[in-house]
Amino acid sequence: MNRYRVVEMDWLRTFMRERYGIDRLSIFLIILSIALNSIGNLLKMPILGLIGYIPLGISIYRILSKNTTRRKIENYKFVMFMDSFTAWFKKTTDNIIMRIKDAKTHKYFSCPTCKAQLRVPKGKGTIVITCPKCRTEFKRKT
Repeated sequence: MNRYRVVEMDWLRTFMRERYGIDRLSIFLIILSIALNSIGNLLKMPILGLIGYIPLGISIYRILSKNTTRRKIENYKFVMFMDSFTAWFKKTTDNIIMRIKDAKTHKYFSCPTCKAQLRVPKGKGTIVITCPKCRTEFKRKT
């Protein structure tokens, strides 16, 4: 019985030897496929469920592909995009959280020239604000 399992695993091992395998892009495509199929089923939209099989097929193709250099390049581009996207998302959410915490004590203005976000204390009346980026001066009421 154990001998049969060893032979079976050797077949799988030899089949996958020169194949690319699973990476972050493949995992993302599988999760996207599951999400699209689930949303299609919940909303009773069969076309969305069918579209959900496309990322699954691409993922299986990538996992079984023997062109490893091309798959590595695709995964590298995906990882770079996702890392920049997550960094942007984290920066944006951190700015929103900071604004919510500072809402009682500070007010935010945009520079009319360079659109930089400037933070000034509340309750100071009408003040002249100087942008640290472009040195533009403008008056605002705090």
